[in-house]
Amino acid sequence: MAKVKYISFTGEFVIVDVGVGENLMQAALDNNVSGILGDCGGGCACATCHCIVGEGWGEEIGEPSGHENDLLDGLLERSKRSRLSCQLIMSQDLDGLEVHLPETQF
Repeated sequence: MAKVKYISFTGEFVIVDVGVGENLMQAALDNNVSGILGDCGGGCACATCHCIVGEGWGEEIGEPSGHENDLLDGLLERSKRSRLSCQLIMSQDLDGLEVHLPETQF
């Protein structure tokens, strides 16, 4: 298990233990993290699990796939650190990761 800090748009946060190999969207849903909808169930078919990865985690997270990038392009609040949490798979290297949640999910 490793810890992820989910930070809401208003600055409130919750720290969740996430199993290695589990995606961050499912961990958020399993722990009732407000701000992650996951409408497609983690199939990378929507963008309702959008998150913004905290500063300094780019190398560990890597770049989004082409398909994920296409979905992110449709967001109003996209940033250069935007990712779909269903595509972020937990590893021990990500222990302490912070993800910020947008004001709304579409």
